[in-house]
Amino acid sequence: MLSISPLVFPSMPPDASPALNTPKVNTRKRWLNFLEKLAHPVLTALSNDQLKEKMPVETATLSQAKERAKYSHLEAFARLLSGIAPWLQADNLSAEEKQLQGKYFQLALKSINNAVTPAAKDYMNWGDEGGQPLVDASFFAYALIRCPKLWQGLDRDTQQKVVSALKKTHVIKPPESNWLLFGAMIEAFFITINEPFDAERIKYAINRHQDWYKGDGMYGDGPEFHWDYYNSYVIHPFLYDILKIASAKDPSYKLIRAKVFEHNLRYAIIQERLIAADGGYPPIGRSITYRTGAFHHLANMALQQQLPAQLKPAQVRCGLTAAIKKFTEAQGLFDTGGWLRIGLYGHQPSLAEGYISTGSLYLCAAILLPLGLPESNPFWSEANEDWTEKKLSAGIDLSADHSS
Repeated sequence: MLSISPLVFPSMPPDASPALNTPKVNTRKRWLNFLEKLAHPVLTALSNDQLKEKMPVETATLSQAKERAKYSHLEAFARLLSGIAPWLQADNLSAEEKQLQGKYFQLALKSINNAVTPAAKDYMNWGDEGGQPLVDASFFAYALIRCPKLWQGLDRDTQQKVVSALKKTHVIKPPESNWLLFGAMIEAFFITINEPFDAERIKYAINRHQDWYKGDGMYGDGPEFHWDYYNSYVIHPFLYDILKIASAKDPSYKLIRAKVFEHNLRYAIIQERLIAADGGYPPIGRSITYRTGAFHHLANMALQQQLPAQLKPAQVRCGLTAAIKKFTEAQGLFDTGGWLRIGLYGHQPSLAEGYISTGSLYLCAAILLPLGLPESNPFWSEANEDWTEKKLSAGIDLSADHSS
């Protein structure tokens, strides 16, 4: 067993101005503080084969808890790991941050082993029951794509167990919705490790989403449009990275990748404008309890250093920091054991759909993707700058926004 000292999460210093003009190092520390609060309970428990024992499974009603307990642990692990994976991969960190990274990297390796080893108490449901495992197996695969060092750090036996676990999802038939991308992401991961893959799953998911494009950077979740954040939770980031991998393997995807990239850019602009002056955003649509996961796409474009020309990295950093601040300062975000609780601002369990449980909430870690960029990158090093809504609310005259 790995002995882990309890972590202390100090409160961050107050912001010095309306533009979040604390020293930039404090901004990164705020992000790392959020990362630790999310990662510590999940990875400590799972690395010690105790996640199912220690993690509560909260649902909107008590009657839903037994059913969601079949899936909640893989949700927590996979969604968390997908969000922190670029940071686990990062080089050129300060000595202090590198030490922290090393600790969580080792916890992640031990956690993966327990999650895929059938004899472990924390062996996950990878497809033995229900359809939900397809979703979170794909987030796990996404994590390994984002952090190849994790895959390389596994021994050969564990690697084979990972492949076997992911292949269990092949029996799950996804509905005609964003779920098609979950299967495609798993196949994209297989490409990266030279494992046989199902090219048709990738092709079908990409083509259907082109059929479902509605304009102005927005896709339908299936044939119909839904005003929620699934364009960010799943569709845009998954399309971006699946096409990045698929087009390298099959040049015929290059034209569609270029087209999708234009949609990626437009939706990033929309996402940045959704951040209110106080760091909030419109509470519209399903899965609102994913909180900062609503900015998965904007965070991914920042990580990829592919932000639209009109968005300066510093204004995106400051906008996302405001969102993190808004959510983490709400009372009731975590329970006494440090586990996330259902809600948007604090504990609001009535906001949960029937498929939401404690593990689902860890999609909020997606906002942390830019931690994969070193402090020297412009995203972190440039002077603080207000985001669009903050500028407008201060009376600054900006150019009109235009649809694509």
